[in-house]
Amino acid sequence: MCWYCSSPITDPEPIGRSLRCQDCGKDLRSCKNCRFFLPGTRGDCRESNAEMQADKERGNFCDWFSLNEKLRSAGAETKEKDKADSSRAAFNDLFK
Repeated sequence: MCWYCSSPITDPEPIGRSLRCQDCGKDLRSCKNCRFFLPGTRGDCRESNAEMQADKERGNFCDWFSLNEKLRSAGAETKEKDKADSSRAAFNDLFK
């Protein structure tokens, strides 16, 4: 899911530098969407060979970028949960 708006990322790998979130328009190939992103470490990156990026929210050319799979699946789970909750509410409304 997008680090900014939590929308699911459906684009296939590799994520290109010019790809943006369909909902908010933020760059998808940014440090905040990378599996190596870890605030508090040197350069906020677990990959010691990666170049330091000044802006973690902007698209970059980092060779080590890899989409954090937890973010991809979390967006799908959230959407499914929302769908199930709205269906359950609609069903319960039938019996009021």
